[in-house]
Amino acid sequence: MTLTPYKGIRDPKVHVTKFESMMFLNSDSDPILCRSFPTFLDGVALLWFSNLPVGSITSFDEFAKMFINHFAASKIYARGSDYLSTIKQGQHESMMDYMTRFTTVAIEIPDLNLEVQLHAIKSGLRPGKFQEAIAVAKLETLEEFRDSHRRN
Repeated sequence: MTLTPYKGIRDPKVHVTKFESMMFLNSDSDPILCRSFPTFLDGVALLWFSNLPVGSITSFDEFAKMFINHFAASKIYARGSDYLSTIKQGQHESMMDYMTRFTTVAIEIPDLNLEVQLHAIKSGLRPGKFQEAIAVAKLETLEEFRDSHRRN
């Protein structure tokens, strides 16, 4: 896994979580975590770190809280499950491209109800034989939806 340096944009909590996952073998060593984390900062985030008073970091947990609080406004608005109903398959878009585009958005929605997801992906299909077959099939899971796509 690689971790792109945080530049002050996106969710700072996600960055901390990815960093902790990468450093999992050293997770009990506060000094290593505190010294390593700044190497994954860039731009305004690195400038922020550089301006912290010497000795102000007492533990990685405290450092992470300071970081997350400082960049909390940088978190990009998280879309809710309602947004999925706006994703429609384009007139000339392949099923694979539609499913990839839909899934890219769906995986970022926390606690997404799978029934809502299935309904939204089916509703977004362009009119045609496949959409009609899906409507008749009464699919109950995303796996059934994927399997039906492979058969058609």
